[in-house]
Amino acid sequence: MTSFVRPKRLQGVEKSIIRQIFDKALPGSINLGLGEPDLLTPEIIRRAALRVIAEEQHGYTSHAGLLSLREKIASEYPYLKDNPERVIVTAGSQEALYLALMTLVDEGDEVLLPNPGFVAYPAIVRMAGGKANFYCLPETMDFGFDADEFRRALTPQTKVVVCISPSNPTGRTLSKDDLVAITDTLRDHNAYLISDEIYRELYYTPERPDSPSSLYESTIVIGGLSKSMSMTGWRLGWMCGPEEIIAAALVLHGYVTTCASTVSQKAALSAWTEEAASARIGFRETFRLRREHLLRLIDGELGLRAVVPDGAFYTMLDVRKFGRSTEVAEALLKERVITVPGAAFGSESEGFLRVSFCAGPDVLTEGVRRIKSALSRF
Repeated sequence: MTSFVRPKRLQGVEKSIIRQIFDKALPGSINLGLGEPDLLTPEIIRRAALRVIAEEQHGYTSHAGLLSLREKIASEYPYLKDNPERVIVTAGSQEALYLALMTLVDEGDEVLLPNPGFVAYPAIVRMAGGKANFYCLPETMDFGFDADEFRRALTPQTKVVVCISPSNPTGRTLSKDDLVAITDTLRDHNAYLISDEIYRELYYTPERPDSPSSLYESTIVIGGLSKSMSMTGWRLGWMCGPEEIIAAALVLHGYVTTCASTVSQKAALSAWTEEAASARIGFRETFRLRREHLLRLIDGELGLRAVVPDGAFYTMLDVRKFGRSTEVAEALLKERVITVPGAAFGSESEGFLRVSFCAGPDVLTEGVRRIKSALSRF
């Protein structure tokens, strides 16, 4: 048999720590590591999908996606000037992120990533042949943005910068002042900005987080309905940006995916209705109440520090006094509760666990009880 040798672009790219932890979980475990809503997709979208399946043809759409859907997406971002040619509908935001980095990054290019940040960022940069550098979101600032640290991390060779707001894993958002600091700095460096906005509709601040696209023309927006509409399995996301970048990414998208699911695209048109908007507000309120419940439990039952998230559905739990984050997460598995070690997201979040509140109050209560039981053995 011919021996297999990984190509250079895949060498060092391994299964994420998140997957490794999930693979070790015992039957009956409570999953507080989950990165997807447990709520039903809004009824109006499910009804639309059923109608499409029963009554319509399900062939390919254009590579870029349904024009009517791209028009709705373009209307969300003023910098696109209602131009659907600046939008690609993708198989989830993960494909959009892949397209953006593979289109922009060449061999040896430097890409500046948040630390902590989503596990896929450095992996895709490596696949593209780029070099990942990092700007710290300091633990001492509850993983908030540090403008001076960001400026220090930029180099003349930085070609692409990635930001995410609200953040996975921390749930922190970038304020308008933070975005001004980022975009003002980037103008001096002529770098592209990839703004990961997949959690943008899940926020607990008075106003929805701003998009840097309103401040910086060279922004590529990554978005989708997976989190805000509880549509993770529908694989419906998008990539938006300057027309020449979108045109180049569209060629790659055509070879990789052809097009996003036609049924998902047609059903997603209902996400811009009043009924869907009402469901989105309900989702936010559900997660806000769960956030408060979990934070009360952590404070009252565990007596540990937890970062108060501005958005998304995660908190970062400080377990440094018990040891390394991976060791603590593996110990919790024995008590049948799944969390994600902070080491999965970067050096700055080592000693923390990402704890998700994608579960009802009773499940969260039992999960914290199991965490308390496991930590009592340290």
